[in-house]
Amino acid sequence: MSHADVFDDQLAALDAAGRLRRLEPRVGLDFSSNDYLALAGDPAIARAVAEAIARGVPVGSGGSRLLRGNAPEHEALEHKAARFFGSEAALYFSSGFAANMALFSTLPQKGDLIVADALVHASAHEGLRRGRAEHCFASHNDVGAFADQIRKWRAAGGRGRAWLAFETLYSMDGDIAPIDELAALARAEDAWLLIDEAHATGVFGHQGRGLAARLEGAENVVSLHTCGKALGIEGALVCASRSIVDFLINRARPFIFSTAPSPLMAVATAAALDRVAEADDRRERLRHLWSHAGELLALPAPPSQIIPVILGDERRTMAVAETLRGSGFDVRGIRPPTVPQGTSRLRISLTLNVTPSDIEALAGALAEALNPVPA
Repeated sequence: MSHADVFDDQLAALDAAGRLRRLEPRVGLDFSSNDYLALAGDPAIARAVAEAIARGVPVGSGGSRLLRGNAPEHEALEHKAARFFGSEAALYFSSGFAANMALFSTLPQKGDLIVADALVHASAHEGLRRGRAEHCFASHNDVGAFADQIRKWRAAGGRGRAWLAFETLYSMDGDIAPIDELAALARAEDAWLLIDEAHATGVFGHQGRGLAARLEGAENVVSLHTCGKALGIEGALVCASRSIVDFLINRARPFIFSTAPSPLMAVATAAALDRVAEADDRRERLRHLWSHAGELLALPAPPSQIIPVILGDERRTMAVAETLRGSGFDVRGIRPPTVPQGTSRLRISLTLNVTPSDIEALAGALAEALNPVPA
């Protein structure tokens, strides 16, 4: 057996199961990106970057933030983000994955318990595996299940601090967490909240500050705002108390040992925060789009810009997605292990890169792909 055979065999098994992944080019109308407010190509953000280049801001950071990679642009962004989101401090990471890895593997201590919603991001799962605290999962959006897990842990002798981890808007289901109820449980249990606002930042809340903006600044709240979705850039901002941020700088391996993001991306993200703050018109247009899509697809009123069409079967899901892409609609199929077994789906992501007429055309193409007329 050659060295490559073991990998080829596993790839063949994935293909046989309908789970082989391939990189696909951008084709057709955008119904798959997270560029919800269409800021990825925003001229004002591009001008901010061009001006930064003109005044000598380098493309590369040159090292980790703890070496020579700490640029004034990083610190300016963090000060702006803390003011914008309402926290005492903020820390800029190279990606949301790195930020979640850092939070879950660094902040909860030995003897603590993390109770995470069953549908939290894969990056949270990776952080949980590497952390020192015990962890368990609660049924999706079930506050009672969170409470039950804490009670069981206490009854078994748990004496540390509990941490409740959830997303405010779930990336594959498009539904919204019971934020106030989870915050009340945290108060009752003297627990911490790890809040992932990835898909809500920019789209929800006053000036796009997220669904949990009212909780920002509380001593027990750590929030994550990714910059590669509605902000249209890349990276992630962790917002928390100054002591939490300082602890991450000292202990979070994904931060300490990563080359710092480009200073130009910090400039772009700061400009994106300005654009998001004044984007009420964009948010309203996006709401109209997802309401319109719900009507056309005959779905219950969607609560967000993420609309899943659950088909169940993996091969059928991928075949329908391929048919739609062939018709000019960039819709992606989502399969296990990204989603639970038996829930393969089309993830229709609505952004301001499409129009109401584009959505109408997609609805027609989807109906035809799901129910083809016999020749």
